[in-house]
Amino acid sequence: MIHVVFEEANIEALRKSFELDSALQGEIVSIQDDYAVGPITNSFSKEGAEDRRNWWREILKDGHYTGIADDGHLDDEKEVAELKIKLAENPEEVVWIWAAQNKHDVSGYYWLMSQLKDFQGRIFILYLNNLPFINEKGNIFYPTSLFQIQPKEFVKAKKLARPITLSEFEIDPDEWMKLARENKGVRLLEGGKKLVQKEYDYYDSEFLNFIPKEWTKGLKLFQQYYSKVKNTTGDAYLLWRLKQFIADGKVEMQGNMQNMKEFEVRLAGAEATQLIEAKEAEIL
Repeated sequence: MIHVVFEEANIEALRKSFELDSALQGEIVSIQDDYAVGPITNSFSKEGAEDRRNWWREILKDGHYTGIADDGHLDDEKEVAELKIKLAENPEEVVWIWAAQNKHDVSGYYWLMSQLKDFQGRIFILYLNNLPFINEKGNIFYPTSLFQIQPKEFVKAKKLARPITLSEFEIDPDEWMKLARENKGVRLLEGGKKLVQKEYDYYDSEFLNFIPKEWTKGLKLFQQYYSKVKNTTGDAYLLWRLKQFIADGKVEMQGNMQNMKEFEVRLAGAEATQLIEAKEAEIL
């Protein structure tokens, strides 16, 4: 059995469940890229994959993530190629794809399963879609990420495993290709497996609202944003948007942007005035 997850944090959470149920034992493969953002046009071609790598290089340069080997998203195609080889060489091998109800996992699911149709019947999905689980305090909650689940709950969740149907192998890749043709940069989960797309600046206005007119540390800015905003995206993407604010003259920055603790930002004068006036208008 080969398990596939879409976040590094999910690996350890899933591995702990192996100690409770040996039937879950298996290799864990992590798909690293965040397919909920960035270009996905021709994503299964060499040219499309290279376009995406170049986009990530642009996102990651001169920022907090400088120093990650190349762009940090280079091995997903290799993981899929190796997965296909293992399935071809061992007819008894099966793949369990674990996905929580979030745009990151669902986007990764579409990207991955679209390449595995030849192994229909051996590819299983465990989708935690609006399902209740028990947290450490014994309360019921609805996880949005796999790592939020206790190991013993993974053992229960295995009952959700079902083969991806032939119909899904026909329809879901078409849905992914439809999104690719729209050529937009942000994907959001509306419910179930329904993804919708927005432009690259989708998060801008709300993120900009958290930047004050006084100097504030980058780390504090991001902590406040993530603690108060429900629909968010990753640090790297937001840092890229922050750099765009600075380039556009909307935000001023001082310090070393390669470290969240070593740079500060504030609204530029005109932008600060406009935001304050807009907020006052909302109150009135």
